Amino acid sequence: MNQDLTRGPIVRTLLLFALPMILGNLLQQLYNVADTLIVGRFLGADALAAVGSSYTLMTFLTSIFLGLCMGSGAVFSIRYGAGDTERLKSGIFVSFVLIAGLTLLLSCAVFLLIDPIMGFLKVPDAVYPLMRSYLWIIFTGLLATFLYNYFSSLLRALGNSVVPLLFLAVSAVLNIILDLVFVLAFRLGVEGAAAATVISQYVSGIGICGYTLLRFPHVRPQRRHCRLSREVVNEIAQFSVLTCLQQSVMNFGILMVQGLVNSFGTAVMAAFAAAVKIDSFAYMPVQDFGNAFSTFVAQNYGAGKRDRIREGIRAAACSAIGFSLFVSALVVTFARPLMMIFVDPAETEILSIGAGYLRVEGAFYCGIGCLFLLYGFYRAVRKPGMSVVLTVISLGTRVALAYALSSVPAFGVYGIWWSVPIGWFLADAVGILCCRFRKHSAY
Repeated sequence: MNQDLTRGPIVRTLLLFALPMILGNLLQQLYNVADTLIVGRFLGADALAAVGSSYTLMTFLTSIFLGLCMGSGAVFSIRYGAGDTERLKSGIFVSFVLIAGLTLLLSCAVFLLIDPIMGFLKVPDAVYPLMRSYLWIIFTGLLATFLYNYFSSLLRALGNSVVPLLFLAVSAVLNIILDLVFVLAFRLGVEGAAAATVISQYVSGIGICGYTLLRFPHVRPQRRHCRLSREVVNEIAQFSVLTCLQQSVMNFGILMVQGLVNSFGTAVMAAFAAAVKIDSFAYMPVQDFGNAFSTFVAQNYGAGKRDRIREGIRAAACSAIGFSLFVSALVVTFARPLMMIFVDPAETEILSIGAGYLRVEGAFYCGIGCLFLLYGFYRAVRKPGMSVVLTVISLGTRVALAYALSSVPAFGVYGIWWSVPIGWFLADAVGILCCRFRKHSAY
């Protein structure tokens, strides 16, 4: 079940490794999409706006330790590719202790700061109590999300992308069942939707943790590995902190945009909430393909196979761009019917706003597809700082233009939508130019 990405046909190897990751993250999206679908259809526009805005906030919070897990995963991949089992085990212990500690601190902080956070997001009075109730329960699942993402990153670094998918499939189905029971049968409202998500998260998190510890004893740290070595801490920190910064900056920018969206009222909030779910599903495959590409590059980088990395870059770029163009055509063509999955047909204003968002942003998915590949490449070749630079360019442009253009009456809320692809393509241009002119030794 574990794949060695340093040998075999490149395209086939990449796709076989990426496919379970893609399916897994599509399933992971079902956690919040199930809430959004059921809440939007049965609890109304205010509840939909509350759950949708909560999703943006939770994405930002989880991105902090998700970035740490991804950065650690890059170190694991390099050590695994080089056959350095001893340093791999030390890295596993150090990263787990550090990230688990940060997750606990973050969990405590969000409960204490829940009201200031909602004030920052400019949540309307009609939505405020619903969103607060939803978040109070959802925040209890941060530890579960850490466990799942940490052990998923470890297994993927070892070339195993199937097991994370299996655990996620079970919990995703459980989430949908519990959503229906808690919201429709027990009539628990948004609190029921949140409880369904948290219970499902703990099933996947605890399950994959137990599986990894029992089935992979050859990478399980032993007593001699259980110490905070300065060298190992520095190595983990070099990758993890910068990758965390990249992920959190990216999602903080989105959070700032969410605050701007909220200022346009409940209809725009609800439309944005539904459209973002469609957006996430549409480009999630290229995001996961970028993460698979990062593992591929990292293993080959550790093994010293530079020619294979160069061939992989060409194959990955062609695959990601081709897929992105195909998905763009589907989203732009079926924007309104896709919105009607989440929104009642009678809500014509919400449908119109959401379809407008999808037709603007959905036309340019090739921009974010290339950006995910660049993130993965720089992370794998020990240049995670470059990923941060590209994120700052992309999100900085997006936030600045969103506030500037939306204040112009001729653009209005469409100024927010157009700022997104402009930021993607500007970051792509910088990342590609750096690859070409710096003559990095990895390709």
